Amino acid sequence: MRRFVLSTVGTSLLTNQIDRSNEAEKNWYALLRDSANVQRDNLNPEILQIIETLSDRATAILQSSTVPGIRRASAELNGIYGIYDGNLSDARMDSHWLISTDTAQGIQTSEVVKSFLESQGILAQIYTPDKLSTADTEEFGNGIDSILEWLENTIPGHKEAQDRICFNLVGGFKSLQAYLNTIGMFYADEIVYIFESPQSELIKIPRLPLQFDTSGIDPMQFALMSAGAWIKLSEINDSREALLYQVEDEVTLSNWGRLIWNQSKSELLSQDLLSFPRLIYQDSFRSDYQTIRNSKEKVKLQETLAKVSYLLSKHQGNTGPLKQDGGVLYEVYTNKGGIAHFRVTQGIRISCTSSDGQLTLRRYGTEPDVNNNP
Repeated sequence: MRRFVLSTVGTSLLTNQIDRSNEAEKNWYALLRDSANVQRDNLNPEILQIIETLSDRATAILQSSTVPGIRRASAELNGIYGIYDGNLSDARMDSHWLISTDTAQGIQTSEVVKSFLESQGILAQIYTPDKLSTADTEEFGNGIDSILEWLENTIPGHKEAQDRICFNLVGGFKSLQAYLNTIGMFYADEIVYIFESPQSELIKIPRLPLQFDTSGIDPMQFALMSAGAWIKLSEINDSREALLYQVEDEVTLSNWGRLIWNQSKSELLSQDLLSFPRLIYQDSFRSDYQTIRNSKEKVKLQETLAKVSYLLSKHQGNTGPLKQDGGVLYEVYTNKGGIAHFRVTQGIRISCTSSDGQLTLRRYGTEPDVNNNP
């Protein structure tokens, strides 16, 4: 069985290379600590040079050390070696992702780990959520949202291939580990920790049979918030604080709300056709929906309707943003009486007409079918 291995990456691989006995390097740790959340373009040349020097040292140690030495040098590699019982040759057929903060030190450390894995014949990739850092709550929360979206787009394919999903949380910042530990309970088959000693065995936490109450979730509202909408708190049917992020009197999905929605939307969006603001359904469209037998196709369709509804509401019924959106690509047919269409997927279209800030949806189906009979 192949594995999908996600490893969080910290910066200890760099800071461990500081020579504390060297007078010239005594302040390096403090300098790196104070600049831990800074992106490369915003660092002064002195700190950049320190990072480069420590990176070169770390690379040299990894390439010249025995396996115990490598595991002592890198918490991330310690976890990966532990997963494969000390033999990385078994890792060469697996998919490895390194999760880095969007910082100079985080990215540099990830590059060192990636290069070492590649030297062992292992294909590794780095995922850096935009602006993810521990600098402040907002940037960290936005980074977690990016991770959740990335996981939702990445994990299902590996699940379908029956790969074993493993979260290696030995390295990385404690705040990121804490979030991914909870997220891993939903996505991972196992979560891996390990003690600092190279001889320590892995601590494996298996998937727990978690269940969550979705009875109060309004699928239409949650689909809209997932698409980017903010809704008046007074209008929300499920006002559980943990699921919502509030600014003044409006709310959208919190990190945990998005996580719960990602886990439940397959069931909630594959049922009846939902009514979204500014969308009207002709009987022909409802009939086309009833012919859909694939639940994933229904989910994708309703997510698209939520996105279109959100964009129309945000722009007071103006279809211009629908034309500019690369996923929707709204376009009016030539010589068809003002009928327009937009895409659900590369080959699936919905035909519609626009009037008074609303779209009346006419047909749903393959592009040729809808084009020939809009």
